[in-house]
This record gives sequence, structure tokens and C-alpha cells, in this order.
Amino acid sequence: MKKKKKLPEVEIGSGNIFADLGLPNAEEHLLKAELVVQLHRLIKARKTTQSAAAKIAGIKQPDLSNILRGHFHGFSLERLMRMLTAFDQDVEITVRPRRRKKGGTGEITFRAEAA
Repeated sequence: MKKKKKLPEVEIGSGNIFADLGLPNAEEHLLKAELVVQLHRLIKARKTTQSAAAKIAGIKQPDLSNILRGHFHGFSLERLMRMLTAFDQDVEITVRPRRRKKGGTGEITFRAEAA
């Protein structure tokens, strides 16, 4: 008779890995990561080199390499958004009343539209 393997416990995440890890400024980290993912997609879609992409973004190639590898702590949200606008993207910020009325604070979300 075969023994059934006990499955490991699974914990459902919040949708923000930075918050799940207990890091400070988790929403900001998540938003930056989402902006960087979008930047990476644009570079890949253009089939351009990091050097050419860095020129478009107005930064040095080693800085772009660091950003794309997740080392973006020295770059502000505004600067990352400016990089996206350099790639002919519109960045829209919308402020509206919170949808859910249960305690807590509002939330920051990111949505990228397909080109």
C-alpha cells in the first residue's frame, strides 16, 4: 500500500510580494517593479540593445542594466515614468475615491495597456 505524500501548506499571497516579505514601502516597491517590467517589455518589443535603450531613456547603460535586474532603489517613481514616456508611452495618474469602504487606506494599482 502506497503512503500518500503530505502536501506542503500553501499560503495565499496578498498580490504584493514586497508586503508579504514585510518590507517597508511595499506599495512603492511593487509599483516600481511594475514600471520596470513595462520598460523591459518595450525594450524587447523594439528589439534594441541596452545601450540604445539607455540613450532613449536618458541614462547610462550600466544603470539600465541594474534597473532591469531589479536594482532600481536609486530611481524614483517619477524617473521611471519619464523613462516610459521616452519610449513613446503615456503615463496617466488617476485619483478617485476609494472603492471599498472597509477601513484601511486607499491603494495604488498599475495597469498597462497592450500596444
